[in-house]
Amino acid sequence: MLLLSSCGWFHRVSPGEFKDRAQEVVARWQGSSADRAWRKGFVSLEVMNPRGWARVGPIPAWANRSAHNGAWQLATTLPADSPTRANVHWPDGSVSQVPLVTTANAYAEFSEPADFIEEECPAKGCRPLQVTGVELDEVPLETSRGTVQVPAWLFTVRGVKQKYVHVAVDPSAVTTRPEQVQNEEVTAFDLVVGKPDELLLQYGYGACDSIHGARAYETDHLVVVDVDEEYSGEMCPAILKTATITITLTRPLGDRLVLDSGTGLPVVRGVKRR
Repeated sequence: MLLLSSCGWFHRVSPGEFKDRAQEVVARWQGSSADRAWRKGFVSLEVMNPRGWARVGPIPAWANRSAHNGAWQLATTLPADSPTRANVHWPDGSVSQVPLVTTANAYAEFSEPADFIEEECPAKGCRPLQVTGVELDEVPLETSRGTVQVPAWLFTVRGVKQKYVHVAVDPSAVTTRPEQVQNEEVTAFDLVVGKPDELLLQYGYGACDSIHGARAYETDHLVVVDVDEEYSGEMCPAILKTATITITLTRPLGDRLVLDSGTGLPVVRGVKRR
């Protein structure tokens, strides 16, 4: 399923214009450094840190408030000889060795209070978060190459059942997610592939927009998609409607990337945004 949020175009894009745009998108993306990083590098589709509490059962309200306000205390000595590198196993079977941040650096990062604090710790609303231990484990992370298990420091906190998680991968090993070129069409997709040769698009459109279908431009390595949308030019209420539509490909998608014709960027597969 693709989720598209659109504000509408002021003219209907003709088939020729769509093809020209799709070819431009393909030429810009294929073989680029962003393409290589997306397929073979480490591109996180989530904000890695602050990761927060392990999502196992309810978190005490005081613990969340205390963490937000930076009410941390070290009740142990953090190891000085912790591992400096670890392996990441990718869905295609390849393995990358990535550098790790130290436990001290991880603690220093997450123990800072939030940039914006709505409410200072009330007298009975916060408690010191006393760190009593730390271990290296793994947590799932959404990347451009699929969901992988990545090394993470798990901090034990007195009085809280859940561990406090900090992804241990050093930022130097991660490539920043590509951004769209300024002034290009703003769209947002989520993708869940159904049948091998079909893409189901769920998209949002304005109250005065007319939808004439969806279309795709295919190459051996890429598929560029858009919704054939027309904006009436009228003053419209800010109401977002939703609909679904299917694009049938000429052959199964396979390992081809799907690109958004508006942003020129890959369509990600059902990533949970934080």
